[in-house]
Amino acid sequence: MSKPSPPAAASSTINEQQINTLYSQLDQASSSYQEALQLARSGDQVKAEHTLDTALDSLKTSAAQCGDTPGCDPQRFFSVFDHLLRLKDGSFIAGDEGDTLPDTPESGVSGDSESPVITALPQSQRSVTLLRGHKLSDLIAMNGPVKAAIEEWLTWLRPELMHAYVNYEYMRYRMWPAYHKAGLPEAILFGILAKESGGKVHAVSRSGAAGPLQFMYSTGRRFGLTTVNGFDERFDPTLSAKANAAYMNEQLKQFNDNLELTLAAYNGGEGRVRRLVGGDPSVSFYDPKIYFSLPAETRDYVPMVLAAAWLFMHPRRYHLKFPRLDVRPGHIQLTRPASLSELTVCLGEVGGMRDGWFRVLRNLNPRLNPQTEQPEGKRLQVPRVLEKAYARSCQAGGHWTQLAAELHAASDPTMPASMRSRHYRVRRGDTLSGIVKRLGCSSVHRVARMNHLRAPRYAIRAGHTLRLPRCH
Repeated sequence: MSKPSPPAAASSTINEQQINTLYSQLDQASSSYQEALQLARSGDQVKAEHTLDTALDSLKTSAAQCGDTPGCDPQRFFSVFDHLLRLKDGSFIAGDEGDTLPDTPESGVSGDSESPVITALPQSQRSVTLLRGHKLSDLIAMNGPVKAAIEEWLTWLRPELMHAYVNYEYMRYRMWPAYHKAGLPEAILFGILAKESGGKVHAVSRSGAAGPLQFMYSTGRRFGLTTVNGFDERFDPTLSAKANAAYMNEQLKQFNDNLELTLAAYNGGEGRVRRLVGGDPSVSFYDPKIYFSLPAETRDYVPMVLAAAWLFMHPRRYHLKFPRLDVRPGHIQLTRPASLSELTVCLGEVGGMRDGWFRVLRNLNPRLNPQTEQPEGKRLQVPRVLEKAYARSCQAGGHWTQLAAELHAASDPTMPASMRSRHYRVRRGDTLSGIVKRLGCSSVHRVARMNHLRAPRYAIRAGHTLRLPRCH
């Protein structure tokens, strides 16, 4: 993924005097623009317009010249443009595009309300700034890092984007209400989920972040995600969305509605970002002092979230077609004991679900161990499309029910240990989630229970022998 490069090192071909002149022109134009805003607020429209025109002409000229001048740092121009946009327009949150749904026909971008700063900035150098009431197509599409992130989502990460969309759509009724109530755009929720977990409710990172929105244990507790009856609430999609919305609004307040800095804080830690920002919460995420002081992971994370959010709102612009799904919520009441794994087998690909229903069943019933047999009468959350399919294929006596029960018996804990488990010696650098993923096991929690490992760290050490289920 392409990223903005640090300022070029000085060499004999760099004209320092010319560069300093451009920087001085930038500073003067910035001051003139702010003066124009003050004049407009005081009612002197004629002088305000003249001052504004002069400032914008200077900004346009100096920005264009910087791109052709060796050693000139375009990040300084990005930062100034970003700052001026915020002075005029505010923040994107609750903007008019926040509720745009995927596959909604677009009417195009109106030029009537376009910010003069956006008009002045050369298209090849437009920075990402998400602003209240400002069209995102002016702000994201022309940004290099976000455009590169869009390309990644549309190429080698395309399957992950599609899976994230499907997973989110089936959980949408559990997650979106919290964002809607908090006044946050749904696209950002999807962007975070796509980047963090791909919509896998039980995802656990190497660092111990967990759940669909990947909360660290301490941060989760700060926003009400605790452990109740052995269940880590970070894995609950409803509760994690509520906690995420509260976190986002808290940090947006801290960072003057700067969404990029808020996302950077979510990934890299709010303490780190606050220290970098200092006393100027209006500073741009792309300011070199901020951008290049953040970890590479965070510099990639922010545009990847924004790109996923943008594709969620505007798939047609990028030859992207999200599947149409019947995601109406429903439930079934078991007429015979069964586990989620058994239900997955007997349901097969009903409804055209090529990847099967395991992930959806797990996501909608996050408190259940998928291998544990649930009793007759147990009520399970499922998409409505599965209600009739369950009655048709998964009740007692059917072929698929018998097959599912036979396969599931292989993992029955009542079988001798030699037939149902194996052993693995931990190596330096191993994590429990990495071991589970590499060996094809279905659940970190199952392995943790077998070895009496405690959440959230699941601490293991080199040389320790783990007991594992027969995962394949």
